[in-house]
Amino acid sequence: MSQAVIESKDRIIKRGQFVAGEDQVLSAEALGFLAELAERFAAPRQTLLQARLQKQAEIDAGKLPDFLPETRNVREGNWQILGIPADLQDRRVEITGPVDRKMVINALNADVKVFMADFEDSLAPSWEKVVQGQQNLKDAVDGTIEYTNPANGKEYRLNPDPAVLIARVRGLHLDEAHLTYQGEALPGALVDFALYFYHNYRALLAKGSGPYFYIPKLQSHLEARWWAEVFAYTEERFCLTPGTIKATCLIETLPAVFEMDEILYELRNNIVGLNCGRWDYIFSYIKTLKNYPDRVLPDRQVVTMDKPFLSAYSRLLIKTCHKRGALAMGGMAAFIPAKDPERQAQVLAKVQQDKELEARNGHDGTWIAHPGLADTAMAVMNEYIGDRPNQLQVSRDVDAPITAEDLLAPCEGQATEAGMRANIRIAVQYIEAWISGNGCVPIYGLMEDAATAEISRASIWQWIKHGTHLDNGQLVTADLFRTLLKEELSVVREELGAERFDGGRFDEAATIFERLTCADQLTDFLTLPGYQILTQSTLAHGQAL
Repeated sequence: MSQAVIESKDRIIKRGQFVAGEDQVLSAEALGFLAELAERFAAPRQTLLQARLQKQAEIDAGKLPDFLPETRNVREGNWQILGIPADLQDRRVEITGPVDRKMVINALNADVKVFMADFEDSLAPSWEKVVQGQQNLKDAVDGTIEYTNPANGKEYRLNPDPAVLIARVRGLHLDEAHLTYQGEALPGALVDFALYFYHNYRALLAKGSGPYFYIPKLQSHLEARWWAEVFAYTEERFCLTPGTIKATCLIETLPAVFEMDEILYELRNNIVGLNCGRWDYIFSYIKTLKNYPDRVLPDRQVVTMDKPFLSAYSRLLIKTCHKRGALAMGGMAAFIPAKDPERQAQVLAKVQQDKELEARNGHDGTWIAHPGLADTAMAVMNEYIGDRPNQLQVSRDVDAPITAEDLLAPCEGQATEAGMRANIRIAVQYIEAWISGNGCVPIYGLMEDAATAEISRASIWQWIKHGTHLDNGQLVTADLFRTLLKEELSVVREELGAERFDGGRFDEAATIFERLTCADQLTDFLTLPGYQILTQSTLAHGQAL
């Protein structure tokens, strides 16, 4: 069944092929609410995206990021956030993953406190997956979600006491091409927020929880103000107490780390915490400082949280959050449990070391990507947090003030041929999976999402731009990259097998990767050109506007 164009009375136009569940998810009432949000907030979102470009142009021209003089009174003021609901007080271990049905059940059943259901970096947002994801979360909130594996008949159902559910919406830069308002594609963030909120807020509140969200990739407090206005309008529209909607913001861009107090302040009625989105933060460090030859990063494998600029980022986030009564969430352990006992012991040792660093610093919780890591992460956090729900009592007031220089400090380490080759293999495999509709991909023992692919391609772009020499003395050039890309494609083919490789879209992925990496200008997000490819087939069934 196909449905070329559906136009609601509220002037939202649906483009493309009909997918299962669409008629329930895109109810007239939900579309009406989404149209109200689009009317008020779509244009201001475009203004915010333009402001990003202007800010980046200033940085490119030599004005390094710094704390804002005009908001000094906010940073020095004596204020706190409104408060944290009971079921969000203890978030010591959170699991993250995309919104496919089996994943939702397994994540909610894991031995964790929170499941962050992701419409963003671990989801390739095909229209089918966006719609089915919304339906899956609605069924989860209703307690009716179940899944039977067609291959073996295994059944999956929710346990009696599942984890708390938080939905991560798409970033402000991403559109939803299948829904337009007044001729413009709707912001993906508004689509994800409106549909999840509308279909679930009553049931969530009735069971003592609430409509909770993760907000990604903020770059300024003005973007936080935009979200605060979206939340305030929604609460008034549905006659809810101000502060009913709760949000955790990821600090995963370099500009945002200089405005954490201000972000908390703008969202003070709704925010409960900030999170160290460290993989995207590393990517943002490269992207933001791309014109600075003294800020070139080494192999991504050695850019760990004990590096000075990342340690300063983590410690400042904790200090800022706890001063304001907000939770300070740690970063992701992307490892996947290994079948080999020796390898598994190494994986768990690395997870334990990573989580101990976060817990010692004072983080209130941490992220994992696989249920098999829950026990290890939980044991570490239990040791440091104990019977308390969190570590809000850790003020870090004894620390020396963290300066802009600390946050921008160059990172020592070597760019290596092995690291460059690994970047190529990871990026090609991830891009191939993403344009094929899969945004969460196990590669070499790690659960990779868009952030690690972004680091991989941005690192090589940076090395080419600034004439980096590898550990073997080779100068990194576009020609060297193309040579290694061809060689590593052969390695990937051998690793995956000819049938999988030849039946996939690896040549197309390599073309995208080469175009992005060898371009004169660094593309902001690989998901932008990737999304055009992802939606070509579904939009072809509809009527272009």
